[in-house]
Amino acid sequence: MSLTLREASKDTLQAENKTWHYYSLPLAARTLGDISRLPKSLKVLLENLLRWQDGDSVTLDDIQALAGWLEKAHADREIAYRPARVLMQDFTGVPAVVDLAAMREAVKRLGGDTAKVNPLSPVDLVIDHSVTVDHFGDDDAFGENVRLEMERNHERYVFLKWGQQAFSRFSVVPPGTGICHQVNLEYLGKAVWSELQDKEWVAYPDTLVGTDSHTTMINGLGVLGWGVGGIEAEAAMLGQPVSMLIPDVVGFKLTGKLSEGITATDLVLTVTQMLRKHGVVGKFVEFYGDGLDSLPLADRATIANMAPEYGATCGFFPIDDVTLEYMRLSGRSEEQVALVEAYTKAQGMWRNPGDEPVFTSTLELDMGSVEASLAGPKRPQDRVALSDVPKAFAASNALEVNVAQKDHRPVDYVLNGHQYQLPDGAVVIAAITSCTNTSNPSVLMAAGLLAKKAVELGLKPQPWVKASLAPGSKVVSDYLAQAKLTPYLDELGFNLVGYGCTTCIGNSGPLPEPIETAIKQGDLTVGAVLSGNRNFEGRIHPLVKTNWLASPPLVVAYALAGNMNINLVTDPIGHDRKNDPVYLKDIWPSSREIALAVEKVSTEMFRKEYAEVFEGTPEWKAINVAGSDTYGWQDDSTYIRLSPFFDEMQAEPAPLKDIHGARILAMLGDSVTTDHISPAGSIKADSPAGRYLQSRGVERRDFNSYGSRRGNHEVMMRGTFANIRIRNEMVPGVEGGMTRHLPGTEVVSIYDAAVKYQQEGTPLAVIAGKEYGSGSSRDWAAKGPRLLGVRVVIAESFERIHRSNLIGMGILPLEFPQGVTRKTLGLTGEEQIDISGLQNLQPGKTVPVTLTRADGKTEVLDCRCRIDTATELTYYQNDGILHYVIRKMLD
Repeated sequence: MSLTLREASKDTLQAENKTWHYYSLPLAARTLGDISRLPKSLKVLLENLLRWQDGDSVTLDDIQALAGWLEKAHADREIAYRPARVLMQDFTGVPAVVDLAAMREAVKRLGGDTAKVNPLSPVDLVIDHSVTVDHFGDDDAFGENVRLEMERNHERYVFLKWGQQAFSRFSVVPPGTGICHQVNLEYLGKAVWSELQDKEWVAYPDTLVGTDSHTTMINGLGVLGWGVGGIEAEAAMLGQPVSMLIPDVVGFKLTGKLSEGITATDLVLTVTQMLRKHGVVGKFVEFYGDGLDSLPLADRATIANMAPEYGATCGFFPIDDVTLEYMRLSGRSEEQVALVEAYTKAQGMWRNPGDEPVFTSTLELDMGSVEASLAGPKRPQDRVALSDVPKAFAASNALEVNVAQKDHRPVDYVLNGHQYQLPDGAVVIAAITSCTNTSNPSVLMAAGLLAKKAVELGLKPQPWVKASLAPGSKVVSDYLAQAKLTPYLDELGFNLVGYGCTTCIGNSGPLPEPIETAIKQGDLTVGAVLSGNRNFEGRIHPLVKTNWLASPPLVVAYALAGNMNINLVTDPIGHDRKNDPVYLKDIWPSSREIALAVEKVSTEMFRKEYAEVFEGTPEWKAINVAGSDTYGWQDDSTYIRLSPFFDEMQAEPAPLKDIHGARILAMLGDSVTTDHISPAGSIKADSPAGRYLQSRGVERRDFNSYGSRRGNHEVMMRGTFANIRIRNEMVPGVEGGMTRHLPGTEVVSIYDAAVKYQQEGTPLAVIAGKEYGSGSSRDWAAKGPRLLGVRVVIAESFERIHRSNLIGMGILPLEFPQGVTRKTLGLTGEEQIDISGLQNLQPGKTVPVTLTRADGKTEVLDCRCRIDTATELTYYQNDGILHYVIRKMLD
């Protein structure tokens, strides 16, 4: 009997006097042909298929199709990819554990074995999304914010601790440790994974999927990973392969070096703008070129982090000497570093100087051409040169809904006994935050050095600025202290507020009450400047209409200037003690100064902070949970409730039903984000979710955020389409989650309309423009619409993760025919929609959609089915991916 390619490719290598078994691509190439110029990222996928070849989910044809990608730099084939592990954060992790607990209940009800609902691969959940900047600007801020976090989230944390003991291979990194992507980069990521199989140590590439879109950051370490929805991650951890099409790979050639005074943030904003323009949705991006020789790993991680913002599945940096240098610095063992080098060189995955793989298309950037930049005011891909920020702010201000009512006069307010005037353009939030930049010592040291020079000259931040420092790991605090820069940041109000995502995900906390009142009173357009990766409308703070992404030193600079209308290139940033003007160039640190400060970062700092990474604070250790396989659901809980997704599920799927007489719930424009669909931030008291919480006895101060309540479907379905900045074209001139309940004219909340439609038995549709569902990998942006009764979304185009999530929840994603939009059709939202033939649905084929207008006239559109693969169709036919997984467990 002949060997399979998998068996024939098994080989051994030596590293640190140890023998490792692996599945050799060079041996496989004897059958597959020359694969030396395959992009390194695709070699990782090829090894994955080779190692998992079973003749069923992975066949020899699949492996040959991926190897044959080189012929056209493209391949039309679905493959089954199995990542080594899963990464989660608590906003997405809590609902995922709720789903797992609910799946156990469903399996039990249907007579199956609940022990089968257990992760088959390692899962790390890092609690990082729950700390809020309630306190700031003093030495007590960190302690107070931690105390409030533990108070507010006690019930969630009890639940996660239950999950840790109830599920195998499931580890929780406690709150106050850091941001999941930074912990992943600095500690969890191995670059090459290894495990004992049948008494042999087997080595293979470290790969993962994560329930956060910025999981892509780990690609800076040469680890292939990307974000998926929580439901897809749950399926992956339960042994279901990730279904994907073999991707196109865009090569991005980096040459040269950054100029004096230019940061990694400026570079990533430039890369993001270029790749968005190029068009990389659903594609891998792989970086190559001699510019990588001098590009530090922290800078690579910053670029890889923002892959969701440039639209790619991932931005991959192959492993090289820079990778090994970082692994040593961050405290990885010599055995691990030796294995990574030996393995990647043996597999042809190592980056050599002059490598020119074959790519589907290429771009090139001379890093010497990058200029100081921000991105804003509403999208991360909208890069603005530093000198053009006042113009960009003025242009965005002119577009605001109530601009006609403005007289642009500052508003008087009193704070701490002093009277001030709050102007249009005021920077009310300046936050050094987010995994994007706080994992990068060079930009954090630059912020500290700029603060030092500013303090020495007597500069102070403007009184209306809420400043904060929230690093992605405790190592940051260690090296800022070692460089003696912490006191200067503290002096300017950038005191430590927590180790977590904070402002970047909307946990900016309240502004001082007099400032909030002044903004409302003058209908002021104010700004937030943050070192984050997302600046979507309504995300950072409900009252802050413009949000600007910037490097940490520029965040400090804008806190000093205090206004988006100031040109930091030509205008003074403030005045010194002699009242002489001080310009940004006077306090900007040199590359040499930054490099000397970065030398303070040591391996001991990483080893110290990660020695007890799973231990947690005394408050965390004090949480006790009862050991049990199934969770003890509490009827009075407003955080954790048994989700209803499996309530009516049967052992066999019902045939697909056609959609008749569907009403349009919302008609939306371009770039509608998952933040618009399912916000993560604060809950308004007069919203459906706010009213629900109050009816359950929850006081306003205890509302917490939508993100923290994702374990409660009652809150989340009421929060669907509840973003205060969403614009439904069915109700022109109105901002917020409102719609019409048709055929009437009454304007009601989207939730209330959906409830009425459900009572009437009316299915629902959502109509949208381009890039529907961009942004976070937020499965509640699909779960929420599903609970509201949405059965189909028809858009001009979809972002990758959200399209997958819709299918995972049994919602049909359809694309308008080329050149056809809601505007060319003249849709009003009063139309009714019929879709027939769903039992004959095929991936990627057209589906006839009948529109019936208010006057009775009909029109048929041939929309494209965006169920892209046969596996996705199977999930849809099962009413969702988790229903399919449960049914497999019952077999």
